[in-house]
Amino acid sequence: MKKAEETRERILNAALQLFREKGFDETTMRDVAAAAGMATGAAYYYFRSKEELVTALYVRSAEEKRSFLPAAIERNKDLKKRLRPIIDANFEQFADHRRLFRALARIGMDPSHPLSPFAKEGAALREEGIDYFRRALEGTKVPKDVAEFLPRLLWLYQLGLILFWVYDESPSQRRTRRLVDGSLDLVVRLIQLSSLPLIGPLRKKVVTLVRDVES
Repeated sequence: MKKAEETRERILNAALQLFREKGFDETTMRDVAAAAGMATGAAYYYFRSKEELVTALYVRSAEEKRSFLPAAIERNKDLKKRLRPIIDANFEQFADHRRLFRALARIGMDPSHPLSPFAKEGAALREEGIDYFRRALEGTKVPKDVAEFLPRLLWLYQLGLILFWVYDESPSQRRTRRLVDGSLDLVVRLIQLSSLPLIGPLRKKVVTLVRDVES
Protein backbone atom coordinates (compact mmCIF):
# COMPACT_ATOMS: atom_id res chain seq x y z
CA MET A 1 0.00 0.00 0.00
CA LYS A 2 2.80 2.42 0.90
CA LYS A 3 4.54 1.79 -2.43
CA ALA A 4 1.29 2.36 -4.33
CA GLU A 5 0.76 5.67 -2.51
CA GLU A 6 4.31 6.73 -3.26
CA THR A 7 3.77 5.93 -6.93
CA ARG A 8 0.54 7.93 -7.01
CA GLU A 9 2.33 10.89 -5.43
CA ARG A 10 5.17 10.65 -7.93
CA ILE A 11 2.74 10.67 -10.85
CA LEU A 12 0.73 13.54 -9.38
CA ASN A 13 3.83 15.64 -8.71
CA ALA A 14 5.10 14.99 -12.23
CA ALA A 15 1.74 16.04 -13.67
CA LEU A 16 1.59 19.23 -11.63
CA GLN A 17 5.08 20.18 -12.76
CA LEU A 18 4.07 19.67 -16.39
CA PHE A 19 0.86 21.64 -15.92
CA ARG A 20 2.98 24.53 -14.65
CA GLU A 21 5.51 24.29 -17.47
CA LYS A 22 3.42 23.26 -20.49
CA GLY A 23 -0.14 23.99 -19.45
CA PHE A 24 -3.05 21.68 -18.72
CA ASP A 25 -4.36 21.46 -22.29
CA GLU A 26 -0.93 20.80 -23.82
CA THR A 27 0.07 18.07 -21.36
CA THR A 28 -0.80 14.46 -22.23
CA MET A 29 -0.94 11.38 -20.05
CA ARG A 30 2.00 10.08 -22.07
CA ASP A 31 3.95 13.17 -21.00
CA VAL A 32 3.00 12.57 -17.38
CA ALA A 33 4.05 8.93 -17.50
CA ALA A 34 7.41 9.81 -19.05
CA ALA A 35 8.06 12.51 -16.45
CA ALA A 36 7.22 10.04 -13.69
CA GLY A 37 9.60 7.49 -15.19
CA MET A 38 7.06 4.82 -16.03
CA ALA A 39 5.13 3.32 -18.93
CA THR A 40 1.97 5.09 -20.07
CA GLY A 41 -0.15 2.03 -19.33
CA ALA A 42 1.20 1.88 -15.79
CA ALA A 43 0.30 5.53 -15.22
CA TYR A 44 -3.23 4.85 -16.43
CA TYR A 45 -3.52 2.17 -13.75
CA TYR A 46 -3.34 4.93 -11.11
CA PHE A 47 -5.02 7.81 -12.95
CA ARG A 48 -7.36 7.30 -15.90
CA SER A 49 -7.17 10.90 -17.08
CA LYS A 50 -5.75 14.36 -16.47
CA GLU A 51 -9.04 15.23 -14.80
CA GLU A 52 -8.42 12.54 -12.18
CA LEU A 53 -5.02 14.09 -11.54
CA VAL A 54 -6.65 17.46 -10.85
CA THR A 55 -9.15 15.77 -8.55
CA ALA A 56 -6.21 14.27 -6.67
CA LEU A 57 -4.83 17.79 -6.23
CA TYR A 58 -8.17 18.89 -4.76
CA VAL A 59 -8.17 15.92 -2.39
CA ARG A 60 -4.59 16.65 -1.31
CA SER A 61 -5.54 20.25 -0.64
CA ALA A 62 -8.54 19.18 1.46
CA GLU A 63 -6.39 16.81 3.50
CA GLU A 64 -3.88 19.57 4.20
CA LYS A 65 -6.65 21.95 5.30
CA ARG A 66 -7.89 19.43 7.85
CA SER A 67 -4.50 19.57 9.53
CA PHE A 68 -4.48 23.32 10.19
CA LEU A 69 -7.72 25.15 9.35
CA PRO A 70 -9.89 24.04 12.31
CA ALA A 71 -7.25 25.23 14.75
CA ALA A 72 -6.75 28.50 12.83
CA ILE A 73 -10.48 29.18 13.06
CA GLU A 74 -10.82 28.25 16.71
CA ARG A 75 -7.89 30.32 17.97
CA ASN A 76 -9.68 33.57 17.04
CA LYS A 77 -12.87 35.14 18.34
CA ASP A 78 -13.06 38.00 15.86
CA LEU A 79 -15.14 37.01 12.81
CA LYS A 80 -12.80 38.57 10.26
CA LYS A 81 -9.84 36.72 11.77
CA ARG A 82 -11.84 33.48 11.67
CA LEU A 83 -12.76 33.93 8.00
CA ARG A 84 -9.38 35.13 6.75
CA PRO A 85 -7.47 31.80 7.19
CA ILE A 86 -10.13 29.98 5.14
CA ILE A 87 -9.75 32.42 2.27
CA ASP A 88 -5.96 32.65 2.46
CA ALA A 89 -5.54 28.87 2.52
CA ASN A 90 -6.43 28.47 -1.17
CA PHE A 91 -4.10 31.25 -2.29
CA GLU A 92 -1.24 29.68 -0.34
CA GLN A 93 -1.92 26.09 -1.38
CA PHE A 94 -2.40 26.86 -5.06
CA ALA A 95 0.18 29.62 -5.45
CA ASP A 96 2.18 27.48 -7.89
CA HIS A 97 -0.87 26.42 -9.89
CA ARG A 98 -2.38 29.66 -11.19
CA ARG A 99 -1.72 28.60 -14.80
CA LEU A 100 -3.59 25.35 -14.20
CA PHE A 101 -6.52 27.15 -12.57
CA ARG A 102 -6.73 29.55 -15.47
CA ALA A 103 -7.26 26.58 -17.79
CA LEU A 104 -9.78 25.10 -15.37
CA ALA A 105 -11.75 28.37 -15.15
CA ARG A 106 -13.34 27.55 -18.50
CA ILE A 107 -14.39 24.16 -17.19
CA GLY A 108 -15.86 25.68 -14.04
CA MET A 109 -18.57 27.37 -16.07
CA ASP A 110 -20.05 23.96 -16.91
CA PRO A 111 -21.64 22.46 -13.76
CA SER A 112 -21.90 19.07 -15.48
CA HIS A 113 -18.12 18.78 -15.81
CA PRO A 114 -16.63 16.68 -12.98
CA LEU A 115 -13.99 19.35 -12.26
CA SER A 116 -16.50 22.16 -11.90
CA PRO A 117 -16.78 23.43 -8.30
CA PHE A 118 -20.53 22.84 -8.69
CA ALA A 119 -20.32 19.26 -10.00
CA LYS A 120 -22.01 16.42 -8.15
CA GLU A 121 -18.70 14.52 -8.19
CA GLY A 122 -17.19 17.17 -5.93
CA ALA A 123 -20.12 17.43 -3.53
CA ALA A 124 -18.25 16.03 -0.52
CA LEU A 125 -15.28 18.38 -0.89
CA ARG A 126 -17.62 21.30 -1.62
CA GLU A 127 -19.64 20.67 1.53
CA GLU A 128 -16.44 20.34 3.53
CA GLY A 129 -15.34 23.75 2.26
CA ILE A 130 -18.71 25.28 3.13
CA ASP A 131 -18.53 23.76 6.60
CA TYR A 132 -15.37 25.74 7.39
CA PHE A 133 -17.41 28.91 6.93
CA ARG A 134 -20.13 27.43 9.10
CA ARG A 135 -17.55 26.85 11.84
CA ALA A 136 -16.20 30.37 11.47
CA LEU A 137 -19.69 31.81 12.02
CA GLU A 138 -20.21 29.93 15.29
CA GLY A 139 -20.60 32.40 18.13
CA THR A 140 -21.54 35.23 15.74
CA LYS A 141 -25.01 36.70 16.09
CA VAL A 142 -26.71 35.94 12.79
CA PRO A 143 -30.50 35.90 12.17
CA LYS A 144 -31.84 32.37 11.75
CA ASP A 145 -33.22 33.04 8.28
CA VAL A 146 -29.76 34.16 7.13
CA ALA A 147 -27.75 31.54 9.02
CA GLU A 148 -29.12 28.69 6.93
CA PHE A 149 -27.58 29.89 3.66
CA LEU A 150 -24.80 32.29 4.77
CA PRO A 151 -22.00 29.65 4.79
CA ARG A 152 -22.81 28.80 1.17
CA LEU A 153 -22.84 32.46 0.18
CA LEU A 154 -19.44 32.92 1.80
CA TRP A 155 -18.15 29.92 -0.15
CA LEU A 156 -19.41 31.54 -3.37
CA TYR A 157 -17.73 34.79 -2.34
CA GLN A 158 -14.49 32.83 -1.94
CA LEU A 159 -14.89 31.40 -5.46
CA GLY A 160 -15.19 34.91 -6.82
CA LEU A 161 -11.97 35.91 -5.09
CA ILE A 162 -10.17 32.87 -6.51
CA LEU A 163 -11.34 33.69 -10.03
CA PHE A 164 -10.07 37.26 -9.66
CA TRP A 165 -6.74 35.94 -8.32
CA VAL A 166 -6.34 33.53 -11.25
CA TYR A 167 -6.37 36.41 -13.73
CA ASP A 168 -4.58 38.95 -11.54
CA GLU A 169 -1.27 39.85 -13.20
CA SER A 170 -0.27 42.55 -10.73
CA PRO A 171 3.07 41.94 -8.94
CA SER A 172 2.58 39.17 -6.37
CA GLN A 173 -1.15 39.55 -7.04
CA ARG A 174 -1.31 42.73 -4.94
CA ARG A 175 -4.70 43.65 -6.42
CA THR A 176 -6.15 40.42 -5.07
CA ARG A 177 -4.83 41.18 -1.60
CA ARG A 178 -6.41 44.64 -1.70
CA LEU A 179 -9.68 43.13 -2.87
CA VAL A 180 -9.65 40.55 -0.08
CA ASP A 181 -8.85 43.16 2.58
CA GLY A 182 -11.52 45.59 1.45
CA SER A 183 -14.29 43.16 0.59
CA LEU A 184 -13.86 41.06 3.73
CA ASP A 185 -14.31 44.18 5.86
CA LEU A 186 -17.56 44.86 4.00
CA VAL A 187 -18.77 41.26 4.29
CA VAL A 188 -18.16 41.15 8.04
CA ARG A 189 -19.86 44.51 8.52
CA LEU A 190 -22.91 43.38 6.54
CA ILE A 191 -23.14 40.21 8.64
CA GLN A 192 -23.02 42.30 11.80
CA LEU A 193 -25.67 44.69 10.50
CA SER A 194 -27.99 41.87 9.43
CA SER A 195 -29.35 41.55 12.97
CA LEU A 196 -30.48 45.17 13.24
CA PRO A 197 -34.28 45.67 13.16
CA LEU A 198 -33.86 48.44 10.58
CA ILE A 199 -32.32 45.93 8.17
CA GLY A 200 -35.12 43.40 8.71
CA PRO A 201 -37.26 44.22 5.64
CA LEU A 202 -34.26 44.26 3.29
CA ARG A 203 -32.93 41.04 4.81
CA LYS A 204 -36.25 39.30 4.24
CA LYS A 205 -36.21 40.30 0.57
CA VAL A 206 -32.71 38.91 0.18
CA VAL A 207 -33.66 35.67 1.92
CA THR A 208 -36.75 35.29 -0.28
CA LEU A 209 -34.67 35.87 -3.41
CA VAL A 210 -32.04 33.30 -2.39
CA ARG A 211 -34.70 30.71 -1.58
CA ASP A 212 -36.43 31.31 -4.89
CA VAL A 213 -33.17 30.85 -6.78
CA GLU A 214 -32.30 27.66 -4.89
CA SER A 215 -35.75 26.07 -5.28
